[in-house]
Amino acid sequence: EREMIVAIDAGHGGEDPGAIGPAGSYEKNIVLAISRELERQIEKAPGMRPVMIRTGDYYVPLNERYQRAREARADLFVSIHADAFRDFRVRGSSVFILSRSGASSEAARLLAQSENEADLIGGVELDQGDSMLKSVLLDLSQNASMEYSRTAASKILGALDDVGRNHRKRVESANFVVLRSPDVPSVLIEVGFISNPSDEANLGSKRHRQQLARAIRGGIEKHFRETAPQGTWFAAHRGDPERHIVQYGDTLGTIAQRYSVSLNQLRSVNSIEG
Repeated sequence: EREMIVAIDAGHGGEDPGAIGPAGSYEKNIVLAISRELERQIEKAPGMRPVMIRTGDYYVPLNERYQRAREARADLFVSIHADAFRDFRVRGSSVFILSRSGASSEAARLLAQSENEADLIGGVELDQGDSMLKSVLLDLSQNASMEYSRTAASKILGALDDVGRNHRKRVESANFVVLRSPDVPSVLIEVGFISNPSDEANLGSKRHRQQLARAIRGGIEKHFRETAPQGTWFAAHRGDPERHIVQYGDTLGTIAQRYSVSLNQLRSVNSIEG
């Protein structure tokens, strides 16, 4: 009953401040605060263990970020950002996975590095002439990883809808370098636009950051409940009823919506009248 490992990547850091809001907020500081809160919440949740990619104000190269997740044998890599846009009216959260073009270009680069070949295709060692088979095996591995990424991203996007408005109503694809791991499912979350005054004010609020982290953790948890493989805590407890710890600001309506159950069903199961 091993724990599912979640690699949490706070974007930017050190000499790279990321986007800067109109009130002077630095993206690197906001996303680190959200990442630490997400780490705290995942530590409290059963069946999961967090691994932080950066823990302070320093820069980690993009390809090293997903490499650290691979070394930690992460089941899911989550990169947190709060971007800016030239139109300050644009606001809301978005969730991204890697685009097919990004996956293809990274596969070609990695296959050119012979010392990585066996590791990338699950430890299978092939003869030097089996380049086509290597390519096919890596492609299969990437396809499975990207499909898993999309499932996780949709669960997280749905959970974020309970916190505030989503900028996009569906999961987006983009060629982010940080998402290019060939074998670790990876998701990038834009928690809001720091260039929007309302989003910047919300992201500066500790309570809002807690709500964001709680929603992200809830989406990850829901994803693991449905997809975690045999030998994990989630697989062993898949038949157990879901449990929700009531937080300040929760209502029966928001809890019912988060877990896709009816309000009447929620009242009945928990013996709540009125």
